[in-house]
Amino acid sequence: MALIDRCLLHKGRVLDKIFRTDRTLRFGDCDISGTAYFPSYLDILNGVNEEFWSELGFPWNKTIWEERWGTPTVHLSCDFSKPSFFGETLSFDVGVTKVGRSSVTMRHKISSGAETRWTSTQVLAASDLDKHTSIPWPEPVVIALNKVLATEEELGF
Repeated sequence: MALIDRCLLHKGRVLDKIFRTDRTLRFGDCDISGTAYFPSYLDILNGVNEEFWSELGFPWNKTIWEERWGTPTVHLSCDFSKPSFFGETLSFDVGVTKVGRSSVTMRHKISSGAETRWTSTQVLAASDLDKHTSIPWPEPVVIALNKVLATEEELGF
């Protein structure tokens, strides 16, 4: 049984290994036919990632402005399986599958009800915002990421 089936999931909370939050597609997220426009998907995904980091205890406004480190994307792949439409609510499931010295690999599954709409794999790097170089994760970040680390098999996506 996939981990997602065993977890208590609650909107916007990291419970066990999967972070889940919902987003409703707005008019501006869609093209003239009402179909979600893929660049908007990536903007929404960035907001979901920001929420994920806040739930882990590392809100971007603090890490960026006070601690001067960020998490830029260094790799992103997406597979779109079905269209989404204006007004639909999408559930974003986020899981961490690898924690490196200065990078983290995340998996995302985006669905509407029981229907998967798209999935992605994203690699983020720890970056010094003043020197624009990669840095090792701060120890508290490593601890937090390892607490939610799971295999793709455990995540089920």
